[in-house]
Amino acid sequence: MSNMRIGGLASGMDIDQIVGDLMKAERMPLDKLKQQKQVLEWQRDDYRSMNSLLLNFRTELTNMKLTTQYRARSVTSTNSELVTATASSAASQSSYTIKNVSELASAATKVSAGSIAVTGQKVDPSKALLSQQGNLAGGAGYPWENGNLGNKTFIADGVLDKFTITKHADELVDLTKISDMTVKVNGKAYSIVAGDTTTTPASADQVIIDENGNLKFSGPVAKDAKIEFNYVLDKKVEEKTLSADTSEWQLGATFINNTNFSLDITKTDGTTTNYTLSGTADGDGFIALVDSGATRIGRVNLETGKVIFDTAQTSGVTVKASYQQKYTSMDLSTETSTGQKTEKFLISGSDTLNQVMNKVNSSNVGVTLFFDSYSGNVSLTRSETGNFSKGNLDNLDTADQIKATGFFATDLLKLSSAATYGSNAMFNINGMNTSRSSNAFEMNGVTFTLKQTFTDPAVSASLSISNDTNKVFDNIKAFVEKYNELIDKIQKKSSEEYYRSYKPLTDEQRETLSEKQQEQWEEKAKSGLLKRDPILTGVLGNMRSNFYAPVRNAAVDPLMNQLASIGIKTTANYLEGGKLEINEAALKKAIEDNPESVENLFRGTGTSSDEQGIVHRLFDTVNGAMDKLKNRAGNSFSTTKQFTLGRQLDNVDSQINRFESRLTQIEDRYWRQFTAMEKAIQRANSQSMYLMQQFSM
Repeated sequence: MSNMRIGGLASGMDIDQIVGDLMKAERMPLDKLKQQKQVLEWQRDDYRSMNSLLLNFRTELTNMKLTTQYRARSVTSTNSELVTATASSAASQSSYTIKNVSELASAATKVSAGSIAVTGQKVDPSKALLSQQGNLAGGAGYPWENGNLGNKTFIADGVLDKFTITKHADELVDLTKISDMTVKVNGKAYSIVAGDTTTTPASADQVIIDENGNLKFSGPVAKDAKIEFNYVLDKKVEEKTLSADTSEWQLGATFINNTNFSLDITKTDGTTTNYTLSGTADGDGFIALVDSGATRIGRVNLETGKVIFDTAQTSGVTVKASYQQKYTSMDLSTETSTGQKTEKFLISGSDTLNQVMNKVNSSNVGVTLFFDSYSGNVSLTRSETGNFSKGNLDNLDTADQIKATGFFATDLLKLSSAATYGSNAMFNINGMNTSRSSNAFEMNGVTFTLKQTFTDPAVSASLSISNDTNKVFDNIKAFVEKYNELIDKIQKKSSEEYYRSYKPLTDEQRETLSEKQQEQWEEKAKSGLLKRDPILTGVLGNMRSNFYAPVRNAAVDPLMNQLASIGIKTTANYLEGGKLEINEAALKKAIEDNPESVENLFRGTGTSSDEQGIVHRLFDTVNGAMDKLKNRAGNSFSTTKQFTLGRQLDNVDSQINRFESRLTQIEDRYWRQFTAMEKAIQRANSQSMYLMQQFSM
């Protein structure tokens, strides 16, 4: 069938205009369907906004279920310069008297035996330790170890029992240095033994290591467990194939050991030449690199790790450096409230004192390492105060509670081996002599803070724990305000004026209106879509009933079983939909006289609605309304098949699609008819012209 359209050439009529006007009439039912769809979408959005309001109020109800909303405690101290306290909601209303604070809790601290610097010198904590050897009092002749430090962290998958570090094939784990290595799983240290990792460790707290860097546990490590492995390599190997002619090569390490350094040059023909150090450093700190025949290829600065070639190495050449660095270790052990904690720290000669302090301070050993640049002293202070002895108050343990061992601790940091221990706070509370490891301690829901010592029998600090009426009042007032805000918005939405004559604008109508006029029209078109909606009016009525119905619970005083009895009543203006107002004096008096009844009036529990407190009733009512709203309008995660309005929208969409297909057919029919008419007129005109020509002959 031909789709050719003839637009009035023969008839002289404006066929486009005629068909367009005809189609306007045909499209009127489609416009109504689209308006119907728009109204459904507006209703859906309005329902969801109401559901969001209820969700926010339900969160407030959840908070009002907590005892902390009704059991706020205040503390007064007769001498806040000596003792202060705070009370949780679990604290009972009581009083305490504290006196004879003979000692405050202090942290164990170990201080260096004098400055760690050479007399007349200063130690720069931001520079590498090896560069500071001349300034460190114990630096000369310090027994550094040869080797390269490495660390690797694995996250277990719950299946593997074997883990491998990534390294150069020529690098080997130095099994003679096992005592310097550590393996921890979620902070727990494992015993390391050298061996064949195809075998199984002898015990569950043991791990086998081989020279290739393989770790073998006794079984699969728990899923998501963190495995931390600190190890020592016999050497470090760096290898690079040059992509362009190169005169300089920067190694990835500094302060390289001047023994066992070698450089291999492999040319494109596959020949390899080995170069080693020769002679002493020049004025710039560089040492010559020569082959076995003493032919020099370049020089290297061991302190900076820079290699300079006398003649640029060409593209395609492979350079490989093998070297060692210097390292040392330090062991720290502390006695804490949770038992003994021990940690080994591996320290490279290229590390700074600041980096060492950061390693210690960020570890789990529980101490703080501090360096005073003015005096040159260092100190180790345990994070916790107190003396964690196994004895009683009269026989405290005086054993060393911070141990620092290893040459780094004893020679460089000069940390004393003398016993160091903290002290407990010693005091009398309500006639009892007692002790605490901290100056801030909790007792029966009250957290006390001792601020200074005082032993004069005539001096004491009395603390009184009472109900914080103002805080409880503020909590209830805030809740009532949230309720009033909720019903105000629901009331306005369910009582909006509905304008029948204002329907959603069609596309043609929009073209005739300004943006401001469109906004004003749509404002009226959207108004009243939920007027007298049964879900909204129902939840308002149910919430009012929840508030007004007496709470018949044994825990509630019969004289205080309604809101009105504690000073909360409905406003006189019935148009406000049941808003509440508070008689502040009456509510505060009820909280002071019988706080338990006030609490149970709101959050009391029971098997029936009559026994339940107001908050629990409201919670159930709001939940029920939210479920109805979700069934009606869904939420942002719902599909259209899961809620009523969504199914209605799908139905309207189907009608729109069918009607649009029908309109296409109607328009095609109109054009076929007008095209046929045009063709007929054209044929008639042709015949007329022919006859006129015949008669004129």
